[in-house]
Amino acid sequence: MSDFLSIFSTVRWQDVVDILINSYILFRVYVVFQGTNAFRVLVGITSLWILKEVAASIGLILTSWAVTGITTAAAIIIIVVFRNEIRTALQARNLRAFLWGTPAQEQAAPIESVTESIYQMGKKRIGALIVFPGKEDISEVVHGGIPWNGTVSQEMLLSIFWPKNPVHDGAVIVTGNRVAEVGVLLPLSQRQDLPSFYGTRHRAAAGLAERTDALVVAVSEERGRVTVAKDNWIKPIGQAEELQQILKNHYNLTDGVPVHQKRRERIKHSIAAVLSFFIITGIWLGFTRGQDKIVALNIPIEYINRPANFEILDASVDEVRVQLFGSSALINSLKPGQVQVRVDLKKAAEGSNMFPITQENIVVPPGVFLNKVQPSTIEVTLDVPATKELPIQVDWVGRLPDNLSLVKTEVVPDTVKVIGGRKILEKVSTIYTTPVRLDSMTRSGSVTTGLVLTPPSLKLASGAPERITIVYALEDRMNESQQQ
Repeated sequence: MSDFLSIFSTVRWQDVVDILINSYILFRVYVVFQGTNAFRVLVGITSLWILKEVAASIGLILTSWAVTGITTAAAIIIIVVFRNEIRTALQARNLRAFLWGTPAQEQAAPIESVTESIYQMGKKRIGALIVFPGKEDISEVVHGGIPWNGTVSQEMLLSIFWPKNPVHDGAVIVTGNRVAEVGVLLPLSQRQDLPSFYGTRHRAAAGLAERTDALVVAVSEERGRVTVAKDNWIKPIGQAEELQQILKNHYNLTDGVPVHQKRRERIKHSIAAVLSFFIITGIWLGFTRGQDKIVALNIPIEYINRPANFEILDASVDEVRVQLFGSSALINSLKPGQVQVRVDLKKAAEGSNMFPITQENIVVPPGVFLNKVQPSTIEVTLDVPATKELPIQVDWVGRLPDNLSLVKTEVVPDTVKVIGGRKILEKVSTIYTTPVRLDSMTRSGSVTTGLVLTPPSLKLASGAPERITIVYALEDRMNESQQQ
């Protein structure tokens, strides 16, 4: 129990936001795609993913590898095969409806009027083929239709299937309370168990029902019999009341009232939201706590609360090596600056100070833990800052040509003020220039060069020149000997 609580004690606010966002995305996927074949396939892919994680956790390497390949292929297949369903589900009139609205319930066809029209055509031996789509998109399965977009009525259906009408041999697609298309060609069933007296209409009804969730009603021109095809079954319906009940079940209606009342719908959505939260939390735990990783980093030391009257003269190290461990996801997401090593100089005194490097000195993101640090202590030398004026000495390097001699040197300015620790300045008597080469000199002149501050803790005082000028005079050794 303590291990379980320790996991959640390291949860960052970013983790909470991450879980909530993805839980809501999963919940919206359920709301938008519920009831479609695409959603069922998504559930199947999720089950495969869970199986892969379980197989990997118990060491079933081959099973995990095989399920991973199947899951990847299935994810691609669902996009290709169910692209129309996905497009239909994602269609929204505005962003609000897509992000937090509920899919609008499509208005059902006028069942009594349609049923009466169907049995009227049966009595008059008028052949008919009427399609009532479900939640799946059938546009990729049917073809050849003519847009109609007329309100469903008994007179309209009778006129469409009147034998002398040019489109009477095709199917009619009824969407909501409107006739969307007429003269539609449906795919034929290849089943061998259909009765021999079923003609093209019945085989077309069975063919579409097998491929989609649509309900198809066929009226026989020879017998006047009404036949209904849904999923993998097709059967004659003798009574209008029975056909009405089938259509109500297809549209989830009972006497015109939705079966799932708003209260039941809210409960179902609440359960889906809670399940989404727990599923995403489980996935998050699997990603962030499933595999630990160790990493070693070199982190520069940051000194804080340095007394105003002290300067840091020296430190045994400039950076420490920290070894961290945590979940692979958190370790891989570490960025520069998220790990810091801070040494508090508030209680430091003049001279040498030893500071231990512990967990208190190291700042790491939540969920990442300190495993080891090297070195475990550092030495910091502090001193009181002081100012001192020091003479400048030229650092000559190389040799003059044999025929020349340096007879005069002037440094402008010849002194410079530096700031540093009091004890350090007591040991410094001269500031040297950067190296000036003699072997490149052929005649008298001047050169401008910089200064070398040693030790590096020294710095120039305000207003002190960073570069100085060296005026030098050369003389030919032959002339010098003649003068003597």
